[in-house]
Amino acid sequence: MRSEFLPFSTPTIEDAEINEVVDSLKSGWITTGPKVKRFEDEFKAYVGAPFAVPLSSATAGLHLVLLALGIKEGDEIITTPMTFASTVSIPVLCGAKPVLVDIEPGTLNIDATRIREKITPRTKAIIPVHFAGQSCDMDPIFALAKEFGLTVIEDAAHAAGTEYKGTRIGTLDSISIFSFHPNKNMTTGEGGMVCTPDETVAEEVSLLKFHGMSREAWKRFAASGTPNYDIVMPGFKYNMMDIQAAIGIHQLPKLDRFIDRRKEIAEFYNREFADVAELALPAYAPYAQRHAWHLYTPLVRVEMLSIDRDGFMAELKKENIGTGLHYKAVHHHAWYREHLPQAAGSLPNADYASDRILSLPLFPKMSDNDAADVVTAVKSVIARTRK
Repeated sequence: MRSEFLPFSTPTIEDAEINEVVDSLKSGWITTGPKVKRFEDEFKAYVGAPFAVPLSSATAGLHLVLLALGIKEGDEIITTPMTFASTVSIPVLCGAKPVLVDIEPGTLNIDATRIREKITPRTKAIIPVHFAGQSCDMDPIFALAKEFGLTVIEDAAHAAGTEYKGTRIGTLDSISIFSFHPNKNMTTGEGGMVCTPDETVAEEVSLLKFHGMSREAWKRFAASGTPNYDIVMPGFKYNMMDIQAAIGIHQLPKLDRFIDRRKEIAEFYNREFADVAELALPAYAPYAQRHAWHLYTPLVRVEMLSIDRDGFMAELKKENIGTGLHYKAVHHHAWYREHLPQAAGSLPNADYASDRILSLPLFPKMSDNDAADVVTAVKSVIARTRK
């Protein structure tokens, strides 16, 4: 057993990020200022998006995008059950009804072939989630959106650096929402970014994120600005701060390096677990793509063991190996069991995955020995709990 606990994830924060945050603190620009604008421009250039809006979180981004699109009571939003709750909760809070489509059993992404049957005259948007950093099959989703006049909103919380058929997520003909939470492939502590080709959506989100104040309102405190301002619409307080952007400015140039290291570890896991019958390993989609490997999420075939998934995670903890749970399917949570009763039994692939999935440690600072310790611990737990 390891002598020290290995967490499931930890951010890679280096001297450049620390020094930039200190510079922000010393400069007096702590909240939204010039570094947020710099990070916005650099992230927009990285993904190739015409417009980008930095925010306090990806959840805030989804909220404002739905408001900018006019989503209202009675509308329906199609999405996946294998996601963090905010993907479904935000439509509910906007008055819309989430409609869940089952997942592909290998990739755990939304099954694009099952979306058509869930479209009704009330459907307004489709929210595919690029699960664990692997792109959904976007071509058939875009074809359905065009046929039925729907908006595609990509939940790209896992997908900074992901590519679909040679095109980076964030520059497709859709609205994409990224997360910079500490366990993501790059971080700003907390934070998010909305990327879109639609200038109207970008402007609306920009106004809504900060009290309905003009987009460059922070400049009113600069030497060239004026303290006067106007509120053109009611808005929220969802702005990113300079001390967050200071981290992102230096994380972004390292993102590709981070992804390369994540891929090395994931491929090591795939090789080492290839003959372990008690694990169903993450599958690659059949189309050309770049997997960002935000998560490594095997399914534990609990029917072959004397313990369930939670027991498996507890046993790994005894081995000083941390794990995550991404995700318990949305419709398995108490509120949605009550309010989406039609989901029960209708999503068999998501049900199967939800009871068996776990996330193994995967982050750039892991050493080869760390990864080998994970493999040893997993195999040890399986050996002692095998039926």
